[in-house]
Amino acid sequence: MNSTVDIRELNELIEKQSAFVTNLQTGMSQVIVGQKHLVESLLIGLLSDGHILLEGLPGLAKTLAIKTLSDLIDADFSRIQFTPDLLPADVVGTMVYSQKSEEFKVNKGPVFANFVLADEINRAPAKVQSALLEAMQERQVTIGKDTFKLPQPFLVMATQNPIEQEGTYPLPEAQVDRFMLKVIIGYPELQEEKRIIRQNITGEKIEVKPLLTPQEIVEARKVVRMVYLDEKIEQYIADIVFATRFPEKYGMKEVKDYISFGASPRASINLALAARAYAFIKRRGYVIPEDVRAVAHDVLRHRIGLSYEAEANNLTSDEIVSLVLNSVEVP
Repeated sequence: MNSTVDIRELNELIEKQSAFVTNLQTGMSQVIVGQKHLVESLLIGLLSDGHILLEGLPGLAKTLAIKTLSDLIDADFSRIQFTPDLLPADVVGTMVYSQKSEEFKVNKGPVFANFVLADEINRAPAKVQSALLEAMQERQVTIGKDTFKLPQPFLVMATQNPIEQEGTYPLPEAQVDRFMLKVIIGYPELQEEKRIIRQNITGEKIEVKPLLTPQEIVEARKVVRMVYLDEKIEQYIADIVFATRFPEKYGMKEVKDYISFGASPRASINLALAARAYAFIKRRGYVIPEDVRAVAHDVLRHRIGLSYEAEANNLTSDEIVSLVLNSVEVP
């Protein structure tokens, strides 16, 4: 009985604390037409302290989305355009000699911001990618002999263009795994496209006013951690991840040959964290199986290795995730 009361109290608390989510979504929708899934994914990443990899064609408001979010949160924003000649120092910073004081001084790079947009991350060589990924993982940067903590909240949104393969350096699997979510963005609907045209030809600039401070986001994350995750849901998450590794144990013998490697333990952690954040966005104090299913594709699609057989049969990792979700028993 006691736990029921606790859940009720928790629900009320979450409902009160998550009110700002609606304001953020409204603020985003004033600038960005459609792309509801992109906005939701950004909020999930922000609330669960994870980074996002966006894959989509040019001109689908990827840059605009993260810029608008940082404006709404009154946070520091920096954009790094990745190019083949970029150096790690261009991202994290370097030591600069000052003639005036006759000593080396630290010149911090663009990674020292709350929101970092790594535009076309697959255009830069591995050395630069690894410099950024170290900052993402450790939340700190070492320049010379000094180590600097990165600001909180710290969110990296990297974009990659799926159509241009010339002059690109695909991200290694181990690095892609560092991204909490991989979000695929599609074209807008016909009605949305008309609204985009109308918004842009009038030439009116929509003023984005800050609604929150970065500190309030840090506080909100503490509340997100309080969202109740039942043991049955934990089991469900573990089953989903295990089904990508050993599909034959979950009645999917035919899928075994299509998977070269399954999802890592990071997938289980991120599936639980993302499901919690999703429940919070939906203003609920507990996680239900639908929350896990809602975030499963974004969390798992970049963590499943496809075999040659899968590629020969034109099978995508998204289809495998759907098969897994349909085969694993829902609690």
